[in-house]
Amino acid sequence: MNEREVISVFEETRALRNGHFELRSGLHSDRFFQCALVLQHPLVTARLCAALIARAPDARPDVVLAPALGGVTVGYEIARQHGARAIFAEKDAGRLVLRRGFAITPGERVLIAEDVITRGGRVQECIDIVERQGGAIVGILVLVDRSGGRASFAYPLHSLLRLTPETWDPETCPLCRANKELEHPGS
Repeated sequence: MNEREVISVFEETRALRNGHFELRSGLHSDRFFQCALVLQHPLVTARLCAALIARAPDARPDVVLAPALGGVTVGYEIARQHGARAIFAEKDAGRLVLRRGFAITPGERVLIAEDVITRGGRVQECIDIVERQGGAIVGILVLVDRSGGRASFAYPLHSLLRLTPETWDPETCPLCRANKELEHPGS
């Protein structure tokens, strides 16, 4: 699946939006990926995740870890296709942790999955969890890397789509200066 095909899927499902958005990172942008709108279609999700898995054919994870909430569906489908366990990290006191009895056994091969990254903070929190529990990270898979190369990790990162959309700090945002209504779409 090439980038044009991926963009077409996002546009067809209305998951790629244009406007004035405040991202979870606090930055403002004129484009927003609402991955939940593409991920509500299981057959499309399966196709996207299969294409993503093909980018890291040697990963062979025992477990796939995703940050809640956006990465859960991606992580589950990637785990399903690999025949691996699927677990997720969720916020507790402002940071991601494993709850609900989820654990990583020392030496277990862990693949981290996410829907979209801008700065990569949630992926880094997942990396920290895996390292603290003694897991062996075999890679990171994301549907959309919109970091423009700013998100960098100590492990291989693979994505279906790499974009460098314009983002601005709120203080320098031209859309704010033009009084364009700001949307807070969430994750």
